Amino acid sequence: MRSKGTVDLPLHGGRAPRWLFEKMVKLSRCITEIMIEEYGRKEFLERITDPYWFQALSCTIGFDWHSSGTTTTTCGALKVALDPQEHGIVFLGGKGKASMKTPDEITTMEEHFSLPPKIYDELSHTSRLVAKIDNSCIQDDYNLYHHSFILAETGDWGVIQQGMDTDTGYARRYHWLSNEIKELIVEPHKGVCCDRKEYDVLNMTERTSEEARKISVDLINDDPDHIRKYFRKHGQTTLTGFREEIEMPSRHQVVDMDISSEGWKTLKRAYEFQPSDYEEMVSLKGMGPKKIRALALVSDLIYGSDPSWKDPVKYSFAHGGKDGIPYPVDEEVYDNTIENLRCVLEKTEIQEKTKKRALKRLSELI
Repeated sequence: MRSKGTVDLPLHGGRAPRWLFEKMVKLSRCITEIMIEEYGRKEFLERITDPYWFQALSCTIGFDWHSSGTTTTTCGALKVALDPQEHGIVFLGGKGKASMKTPDEITTMEEHFSLPPKIYDELSHTSRLVAKIDNSCIQDDYNLYHHSFILAETGDWGVIQQGMDTDTGYARRYHWLSNEIKELIVEPHKGVCCDRKEYDVLNMTERTSEEARKISVDLINDDPDHIRKYFRKHGQTTLTGFREEIEMPSRHQVVDMDISSEGWKTLKRAYEFQPSDYEEMVSLKGMGPKKIRALALVSDLIYGSDPSWKDPVKYSFAHGGKDGIPYPVDEEVYDNTIENLRCVLEKTEIQEKTKKRALKRLSELI
């Protein structure tokens, strides 16, 4: 299962009522246990990080189908439902302040999983880096506020994290799966879900940004004072000043690359560290969006290594649209999807009333 696409996720206020959330915990636990028993933890991890399967699960356990809360509430229910010792897989992190605790929560898993001690430090580092990549290396104006790290006892992992654009009121969800990633910094996503593509998105994870990544590291290792001298001579500028097209921006917001005095100190510390590659450079403390953007744009201006401006969101649909856009609903495919989920639910031992409600909800999706 390798679906990529968009999911319209408007931000809704409020939260799931306690009675519903408790039922979501029970039902998600039952579905997960069946999945693990029938297909194993690896398959469950692959499916839960698949954008469409995750969305289907959110609908099945009873949350609003098109709300941004499908991400936070479903991950929250699974965090409560799954026990690391019983299920061999666990959800860590969460929304807001809970997301900041993820690296520490990863280290506590040493009490439950028999992995080499150094693995937990590596996983904690990975958690921080994954968040940093989607916040800084993909500059799409969606700021992360949710980060769920899914860890299996084998050491396999997945990430489901979400950002918000406060100007439009929409969310964007980023999906990662460890066994499908060759390099964390090069097109690492299993899917990026949003309602639309954006313009002027600096995407340093795109393969076409490889030369810009290399030059960025060279600029750091060659002493960032050279960059500072350039800015003193020519002055700092905006993103639109580096684009090939000469056009007025469609929005008033100007994304600049002004670097504070503390920012220059960060670049100097990076120079003293001498990072070996782009991933190591990005992982350094303080290496945020403005520094990454400045290095990318200077590498383009001086060396002609143009970074990618392509939004990583992919447009495709699992079953079509009810209004025939982008194409009519494929009822056979849709029925097969529902039947597969129905078979899973039929095997559970949940109360009959809860099961009937879930089956009815699935049928009504047609």
